[in-house]
Amino acid sequence: MSEQYMIAVVDDERDMRDSISQWLGLSGYRTASYANADAALKDIDADFPGIVITDVKMPGTDGVTFLKRLQNIDTQLPVILITGHGDVAMAVEAMQVGAYDFLEKPFDPDRMAEVAKRAIQTRKLTLENRVLRRELSDGTVLLQKLIGSSAMMNRLREEILDASQADGNVLIFGETGTGKSMIARAVHACGPRKGKRFAVLNCAAYTEDELKRQLFGPLDTGQPLLEHSLGGSLCLEDVEALTPTLQARLLQAVSEHAARDGNLLRIISVSNQVGEGESLDGVLRQDLMHQLAALRIFLPPLRKRGDDILSLFNRYTAIFAEEYGCEPPDVSASDAGLLLRARWPGNIRQLIHVAERAVLLCRRGNYFLKDLLQSEAVDTSGIASNGGKTLKEQVEAFERMLIDNALRRYGGSVRDVMDELSLPRRTLNEKMAKYSLNRSDYVN
Repeated sequence: MSEQYMIAVVDDERDMRDSISQWLGLSGYRTASYANADAALKDIDADFPGIVITDVKMPGTDGVTFLKRLQNIDTQLPVILITGHGDVAMAVEAMQVGAYDFLEKPFDPDRMAEVAKRAIQTRKLTLENRVLRRELSDGTVLLQKLIGSSAMMNRLREEILDASQADGNVLIFGETGTGKSMIARAVHACGPRKGKRFAVLNCAAYTEDELKRQLFGPLDTGQPLLEHSLGGSLCLEDVEALTPTLQARLLQAVSEHAARDGNLLRIISVSNQVGEGESLDGVLRQDLMHQLAALRIFLPPLRKRGDDILSLFNRYTAIFAEEYGCEPPDVSASDAGLLLRARWPGNIRQLIHVAERAVLLCRRGNYFLKDLLQSEAVDTSGIASNGGKTLKEQVEAFERMLIDNALRRYGGSVRDVMDELSLPRRTLNEKMAKYSLNRSDYVN
């Protein structure tokens, strides 16, 4: 973490800033030194990947004024002030303005390193949360998270784009763990409502009275969700948990909003209760069902997605291997067969957990996929003769996985992939075209 984040050291005394930089460097931190605040401000923006340590008393722009200008750039940027014995009043003012902490001269280098460590951890969390929020509001990024090239996934992407451009209410349904909540966000973020409010209410997490207040009011503060979401989207997770009384009230409210506000109110409902070709009959009243399910998106279970299973497993083992600083596990032909035959009752959510466990076990040197799947209660006894796949199709799925792994491992270097797999360039090019593998997707 210390290697990825920067500490800007600002002090008009060269000896002091050099000493601070040296102390922090010995603790493993990267630093950048500045003789004054104006010079530092040229390099610091809202997503500055680090923190600031600055002296309070400096000619020109002093530390408190510098702090205020940094707050205008990013209120969540940690700023640590260095103060003298006579600067207590100024330090108090700075803390009120928003300083992260202050160090009094002469300060202990170990104390400085500890404060810097905490500040960087705070900054890291802030920046990671920002990235997450941006991804959740960016339809393009969300669609990229839909890993897989099966016909089902290609159809799903088209359905998301179609639903996002329409104004009708949407029902998203499928088994638990298939990613329905992410699809709901993608439907919102890919269309004209992108950037507008996206409110989420889990109907199974509250009592009837609590749901009533959340949806219709009155609330002590703020608007009820049906009003708050106008112009954006309201996502009702576990919609089947609504009681008959709330269903009747919701139907009335949706009808009234349609008559009064047109298409301003859009509800995206999420349900685990139905499968493809099924309905919520007997769970939701029929007239409400017609209102909420003008558009429908079905998420297929993982066990029916064929080769996507290998692509997902490879992608997540690569992600976790990078996170834990180790190599991802190799997937043998027998491992690929186990993954393809598994029933995956927990769907993608379960596969992600298995991928993480696989990386951790591989790091310790005792990785056996069959044992891991058994410990995770993943049935690998087979599904309808391997999902109806012929031997040729299973071999092709494994071949695609090997090329995908090699391309990912070598950052898209075709020469390295050719050497590892002992394939001539023409053959590799033909197979990459056959399996829709593009070199540009692997180049860092």
